[in-house]
Amino acid sequence: QVQLVESGGGSVQAGGSLRLSCELSGLSGSIYTMAWFRQVPGKERQAVAKLCSSGFKYVVDAFKERVTISNRYTKNTVDLQIDGLNPEDTATYYCAAVEDLSACSYDSRSNTVRLAMKYWGKGTLVTLAS
Repeated sequence: QVQLVESGGGSVQAGGSLRLSCELSGLSGSIYTMAWFRQVPGKERQAVAKLCSSGFKYVVDAFKERVTISNRYTKNTVDLQIDGLNPEDTATYYCAAVEDLSACSYDSRSNTVRLAMKYWGKGTLVTLAS
């Protein structure tokens, strides 16, 4: 019953900004971790940021200067703001979640974060015009 739906992707001019959103539904409880990933063709899925129901937020170091993650407490929704987009940001961005706080740490290893997730959205494509 748990579902995640990403939105906000599209084609963007270089130097612009995007706000991606992920809505989580179907949870029976209020404890969760939500995380954003991206996958570039030919590369492994990469963790971008994560947010927990405890209030913990973490942006992976490689993205800290350009990425902000936030949540809306009225809904189980997390937003990913990406500034200063460039062609290298072209990727499919995925939202994922799990019903615990095991990934709520400063461990930013993509494999570790990915394997902790239980539910995944279908992804939203972000394409940069060069």
